[in-house]
Amino acid sequence: ITGTLRDLQLALQLKIEELRHRDALIDELELELDTKDDLIRQLQIELDRHRTSCIQRTHKLNTPDEPQRTKRQAISAEPTVLDLSQLSDVTLTSYCKNKESGELIQRALMDNDFMKHLEHGQILTIMDCMYPTSLAKGCCVIQEGDDGSTVYVLEEGTVEVTKQDKKLCTIGPGKVFGELAILYNCTRTATVTALTDIKLWAIDRQGFQTIMMRTGLIKHSQYIDFLRSVPRFQSLPEDILSKLADTLEETCYNDGDYIIRQGATGDTFFIISKGQVKVSQQLSASDEQITVETLSKGDWFGELALEGEDVRTASVTAMGDVTCLVIDRESFKQLIGGLDDGSSKQYDSDEVKEKWKAEADFFSSVSLSDFKIICTLGIGGFSRVELVQLKNDRSRSFALKVLKKRHILDTSQQGHILSERRIMMEVHSPFIIRLYRTFRDSKYLYMLLEACLGGELWSLLRDRGSFDDSTTRFYTGCVIEALVFLHSRGIIYRDLKPENIILDHGGYAKLVDFGFAKKVGLGKKTWTFCGTPEYVAPEIILNKGHDSSADCWSLGILVFELLSGSPPFSGSDPMNTYNIILRGIDMVEFPKKITKSAANLIKRLCRENPSERLGNQKNGVKDIQKHKWFEGFNWEGLRQGTMDPPFIPTVDGPFDSSNFDYFPKDEEDPPPDEESDWDLEF
Repeated sequence: ITGTLRDLQLALQLKIEELRHRDALIDELELELDTKDDLIRQLQIELDRHRTSCIQRTHKLNTPDEPQRTKRQAISAEPTVLDLSQLSDVTLTSYCKNKESGELIQRALMDNDFMKHLEHGQILTIMDCMYPTSLAKGCCVIQEGDDGSTVYVLEEGTVEVTKQDKKLCTIGPGKVFGELAILYNCTRTATVTALTDIKLWAIDRQGFQTIMMRTGLIKHSQYIDFLRSVPRFQSLPEDILSKLADTLEETCYNDGDYIIRQGATGDTFFIISKGQVKVSQQLSASDEQITVETLSKGDWFGELALEGEDVRTASVTAMGDVTCLVIDRESFKQLIGGLDDGSSKQYDSDEVKEKWKAEADFFSSVSLSDFKIICTLGIGGFSRVELVQLKNDRSRSFALKVLKKRHILDTSQQGHILSERRIMMEVHSPFIIRLYRTFRDSKYLYMLLEACLGGELWSLLRDRGSFDDSTTRFYTGCVIEALVFLHSRGIIYRDLKPENIILDHGGYAKLVDFGFAKKVGLGKKTWTFCGTPEYVAPEIILNKGHDSSADCWSLGILVFELLSGSPPFSGSDPMNTYNIILRGIDMVEFPKKITKSAANLIKRLCRENPSERLGNQKNGVKDIQKHKWFEGFNWEGLRQGTMDPPFIPTVDGPFDSSNFDYFPKDEEDPPPDEESDWDLEF
């Protein structure tokens, strides 16, 4: 036995020694892998530098026959319910359903990738408002190419889904289909045909949006009223109260649950929104708990925890089912302390005002016939941009954005076009393209803009694949300066992406295309579905109302795309993209080329809750500028224009369009439109 034990001990020692050798080998290999990762990163930086110095420009000399790169199209749709003040009075029509039908609809909605993100109360209301419809075998439910505004739940029968006459799948009872149509007016991407007699439940966009907006607005209003009833919050300005209301989280407790336990430390403040709680104290260890008071809806407790670590002096327990609105100290501290980032106090000097006035006087005297078109710089969703020359001054060039009136009317974009004009005429920032004046005739609207001939950031990104940290930092810095200017004036941009960032001849970046920008006001929200699918914030998708924090989300997406070459959320179609966005940034695998500090910045910009986003807290955009990824960045040099850009485009004079792709002439001649109230404002 002794010999056997010795043998086993020896074998064990050998095994331990073997494992030690293996661990040492793994450590060596991991070290070697880290060294190689560092080498790859250094080589990538060197490669980027070489690409910068000798960037290929042959694509700019494309022949007209070559296919043009397709830009991502932005989407916009005003909510069908615009009178927010009347929302709480709108009567929603409910339709009778038996218990089985109601449960089937609920299960279908909860099982759907988009609908499952809605609140339980919203799902119940949608279920209640869905109306019945029946179709015979062979009937078409949805026709590919048609405009859609209805979402369906199939209760009985089977349908077939086809795209361009090819079968995609069959759908059976208990499934949702057609959900993109309730977000905005869109063309159906597939045909759905009844394979049997079918029974459906349906709701249209107006009904869905009314439910979503109403529940969100009523809840937000109630939360603000609760906060106003707390003495320490009464002096807070409206915009901070609004952000605090967004931060509150609903927490439910059952009868007898301890919400707070005496003697424990806490950092949480509670407002009761439903039910009653019992406050009790134990004067000494041997004494029994004595009920001190009963609190109900609108009462609060635990406020000392918001100042510092709070040792709870009493216990609070639920009497029956209780719902509390909860905020923790960290979230509170991030919001309280003044949301002004100082930028709103930057007033223009008399000298600068004089310059703007002289400029306005000069442009008020020119007419459309004073300009000669040189070539096309770009084509957008609603317009094309021409490089033009002032006929009597050959040293000056401008960009002329030309919009078809008929197209604006067909897509109901009148409001956005007028908003774009108003906003651009009032913004004077070196990081935003200038609008000098506008013209109109019977077919077109025209916007005379500053000419930036360094090309689009998107083209540069396309050529290089991705940017290193310092290059991305520079362009992101330019965008942040533009957002500081806009947000301090209550303006949200809403279409941030590389396609909307242009370089001037010195290599500095400017925001262009303000078609979706909107003056909302500080602390206010809007409900338009706006933006490019990959860049849209979750609160826009879920119709919760959004503010400038939606731009903070898009900024995080932009940083990710510039560093990696593609956005973090991208699907086979818009609805698929939205569902991926709703899963959250934590579900995204970050490529190795995105450093830890850059990943931290992106994740803090792309928090699901808007009030938790960097750039939307007490220090505003300053919090982004102070982030460790920007450590050592020369913000003052950027503002003064003395900082060296990572890439200086070659621009040979005011009419050199070689940094832009080739675009053929526009052959379409739209019909003239009679002047109406909306374009007379232009």
